[in-house]
Amino acid sequence: MKIFKKQINKTQEGFTLVETLVAISIFTVSVLAMISVLSDGIADTNYAKKKVTSVYLAQEGIETIRNMRDTYMLFSLPASKWTDFVNKTSACTGGAGANGCYFDDWNLDYNNPTQPITNIPLTACGANCPTLLYDSSTGRYNYFTGVNSGFIRKIKVRNIDANSMEVTVTIFWTQQSGTYQLALEEHLINWTE
Repeated sequence: MKIFKKQINKTQEGFTLVETLVAISIFTVSVLAMISVLSDGIADTNYAKKKVTSVYLAQEGIETIRNMRDTYMLFSLPASKWTDFVNKTSACTGGAGANGCYFDDWNLDYNNPTQPITNIPLTACGANCPTLLYDSSTGRYNYFTGVNSGFIRKIKVRNIDANSMEVTVTIFWTQQSGTYQLALEEHLINWTE
């Protein structure tokens, strides 16, 4: 009769405490690296979102001034078209407007053809331009209703000569990664000559 002896297989032993700690450390470092990459991605996404919004706000400022010019050119008396427009933008030039100006079109009814864009007031900023508010019910930025958007828009006008001007719109904003600004510039001319 043969006697069978149980053989012990030494390769089936469990992990030692040191091996377990090393494995947990490697796993922890890899998870922390992924979290760091994700947080950088979220910060970059927030910056991109704010930058896109600032481009739109700056372009809106330029378009508003351009539309004012066009409205004056089309509907003012022939002798005073450009002069009326230059006078309208005086709040954005030197003197009281040395720090720029802002406009608030919150109550402008775009569906009412009797209310031209020339009724939008241009107000000198004084020491600082006010922060834009965002109204989520209308999806519009203004200075009357909504929550603080964190964006400041400053419009500066520089008369180049008797028939042309330079309009610069600068948007300022702050987020966790710092303070930023973006500026767009447009040259407007008296096209009625």
